[in-house]
Amino acid sequence: MDTLLPLLLMLAAAAPLHSAQTEVSVPHAQKFVDAGDGVRLWYSESGKGSPVIVIHGGPGMDHFSLAADLAPLARHHRVIYYDQRGGGQSTLPADPALLSIEHHVSDLEALREQLGLTKVTLLAHSFGPAIAALYAIRYPERVERMIFLSPIPPRKGKFFEEFGAALGQRLTDDQRKRAEELSESFEKTGDVTAVCRQYWALMTPPRLAKSSPATLVKSDFCSAPPEAIRYGMTKTNAATFGSLGDWNWTADLAAVKAPTLIIHGEEDAIPMAMVSEWVTALPNARIIRLPRTAHFPHAEQPKIVFPAIETFLGGAWPKSAVAK
Repeated sequence: MDTLLPLLLMLAAAAPLHSAQTEVSVPHAQKFVDAGDGVRLWYSESGKGSPVIVIHGGPGMDHFSLAADLAPLARHHRVIYYDQRGGGQSTLPADPALLSIEHHVSDLEALREQLGLTKVTLLAHSFGPAIAALYAIRYPERVERMIFLSPIPPRKGKFFEEFGAALGQRLTDDQRKRAEELSESFEKTGDVTAVCRQYWALMTPPRLAKSSPATLVKSDFCSAPPEAIRYGMTKTNAATFGSLGDWNWTADLAAVKAPTLIIHGEEDAIPMAMVSEWVTALPNARIIRLPRTAHFPHAEQPKIVFPAIETFLGGAWPKSAVAK
């Protein structure tokens, strides 16, 4: 895979894993879910109202990559964020087998049980819809409804080739070279947070529409503890993405009856044609295709996205959502 498929589709380059399991130290007041295999998952809640579980992208990132830009959700909902295993303030497993997509799906079920929810509403971004969709396939009776923001497609096909080509065209030769240098330095740098900030200063603009300044994105991609940033970039992404294999969930999605709203920008490097396959695969799905928008519709077009989400969570389809 191209080395310029980083975070939100981060790095795919394999690297040796830590020899000892690591858990990031956090204040005692934080909440954790015991996943049952030595992994603990950090989570938090804000707001009041109907519950919405947020599934961040990556894999290997944390909830801070979404939280600031999703703040409007807490006005009317109980918003539950969690850090996926291998990132943020959750456990960083020593064994790569514990970073598979199956473990991520089981983690979501452990969180549901911890919260005492009979059914869940899921909002997922970028890679996050992979976890949400596979959870819905495994536990269709436990999903109330789902929202996918800028999702990866439901089947692999030539996704990486097309995504890599689209993203690469938005960078100069010097920028590509610098991105590669920064991505390679995550493993050994003494200041991983500084490298992360340099990396995202370079790689955020290509993920935005041409008319969108980088300052529109308020969420922080580099606020996790340094050891978690390094681990997520060099370990989690490769192991979790690798566990997907040659994925194709389109047939299994026929069993998922939960209403699903997909919101995708027409300028996203993730091809619209591939994302639209969610609508044909899911029996009860519609899509909003946003012009002048790329990978962060919730930050780039909040005046459109959040009213649409509220309409959907209220039980109706937004007028701009189409079933084709």
